[in-house]
Formats: sequence, C-alpha cells, structure tokens
Amino acid sequence: MTNRNHKPLTSLARRGLMGLGAAGAAAGATLFGTRTANAQTFDTSGSKLYQVLNRGHLIVGTGSTNPPWHFEDETGQLVGMDIDMARLLARNLFDDETKVEFVLQGSDARIPSLITDRVDIVVQWMTITPGRAQQVEFTIPYYREGVGLMVMANNPKYATFDEMLAAGSDVRVGAMQNVFIEQWVRMALPEARVDQFDSPDTTLQALNARRIDAYLADQAAMRWLMQQNPGRYLDSGYGWKPNSYASAVRPGDPIWLNWVNTVYKEAMMGVDFAHLQASYRKWFGIELPTPLVGFPQEFA
Repeated sequence: MTNRNHKPLTSLARRGLMGLGAAGAAAGATLFGTRTANAQTFDTSGSKLYQVLNRGHLIVGTGSTNPPWHFEDETGQLVGMDIDMARLLARNLFDDETKVEFVLQGSDARIPSLITDRVDIVVQWMTITPGRAQQVEFTIPYYREGVGLMVMANNPKYATFDEMLAAGSDVRVGAMQNVFIEQWVRMALPEARVDQFDSPDTTLQALNARRIDAYLADQAAMRWLMQQNPGRYLDSGYGWKPNSYASAVRPGDPIWLNWVNTVYKEAMMGVDFAHLQASYRKWFGIELPTPLVGFPQEFA
C-alpha cells in the first residue's frame, strides 16, 4: 500500500536544492558585490610601475667598476650587461632606452637603496640567496654564474681541467684573496696548491708570468678577458659553484615585479630576444640559440 504522507526523495531533494539555491544566490550576490567593491577600490597607482611611468624615467641602482657587468668605457659611458638590462626596461617603459638614471653604488648598498626607496630597481650582478630574499624580491635570473680556471693559450703547462686534476699537487692555482678561496679551489682540484693575490690584476700578472698554472675567476670575467685578448687565454673547460644573477625590487609590489619579469622573460624567449642575444654575444662571447617556435619551451 502506498503511504500518501511519504513524499518522493526526488521532490525533497529538488525542494532542498531550490531552497539552498535561493540562499546561495543571495550569498553569491553579496560576495560578488564585495569583490566588485574591492576591485573598484584597489589603487594600482601605488605600484612602482605607475610611479615610474608618471615620473618619466627609471632610477636604477648599479655599479661602475666591474666589467663586463657595469663599467665605464673609454668615452666615460656606462656600459655592460647590467646596463643593457636596465636600458631594456627603460625602452619597454618609454620607448626610449635613455630614460634611465643610474645611481652608482657599492655592492653593500644594493639592499639598503631598495629598502629606503632610493632606487626603483637594482640591476647589479646580484646573486640570489635565501637570506637576501627575506629582504628584497628577486626577478627571474638573467645569468647563471660560476667559477672556472683560465690558462694561457700558448703552450700552457696544463691545457685542460682533466690534465690539472690528474697532476694533483703539482698544479698551482692563483686567485684573489678570499677566506673561502682554498675551499672553492679544492671543490674541483682537491690537491692543488693555491696562491692568493690582492687583486684580479695581480693574479692575471702572475698567470702571464707563468708563476701560476691557472687563474681562478668568475666565468663571466674569464669570458670578458678572452674577448678582450683574442688568442691569449683559454678556458680549461670546467665550471662549478653555480649561482644565479637577478635584479631586485622592494618587497610588496607584485605589479612592478610581474612587469619586470615579463620584460626579462620576453627577452629570453620572445619579442626582445635579439636584444639579449646581442648582449650575450658582446659581453660573454656566447651565441644564444634562437628559441624554438611552437610550444613554449619553458613549459615543456
């Protein structure tokens, strides 16, 4: 016998859903209204991006004494890889790469100049570290640095890294003074003897005079020296201690950070690739391959 007081479950479910739907619609309308209000009241003009655009030029913290990154050429013009990256930002902001003011500073001023808002961005061979990332926000890296061993091109005692490794304690490596330098050398050449010098120039002089067998240096500096002195020096063929160079901005401004990252990424993979390719060729002697057309490689 059918119980007339029993209502089908589908009817109850439908009524329940209808009831919830009305309440949900009201809640949804409230939520949508709140989101709309928030979107309307969010002031993007507080971002550094719009401050820079309104000012009419970009202010960049950088150095002036470290080729091939940032240094003065024979005419007194500030040039280098970091300078190229800064001018790329200015060109994308104003269609004019000259609309940039460079604030010259030492490496120890990079973070303070951002925190005090003296500069809009630091483009100064800045290594990404977790400690620094607690104080500033890093862009995507534009160069992977490391150390290597440079030897004389003409009749070196050891021409390759493998030869130096096999020679053990007979190898003499020169480097600029640093409390960690012996540790760095022995990460690659455990038995090598290490001579320390007071500057890169005196280290290079020791290599030229063949008082040392190899010169330990950043690979960018090695490439620059080989670019400036064709046929005089050779890379022994091994690099280690990788670290990433990036620009840095003041924390808490995702609009500005995202815009800079967009410019850098498109220089690596897109519309401004020719700019980055020319810079790598000029400062490092590296010929970057053109990104493949089709599926974006960075998501492969």
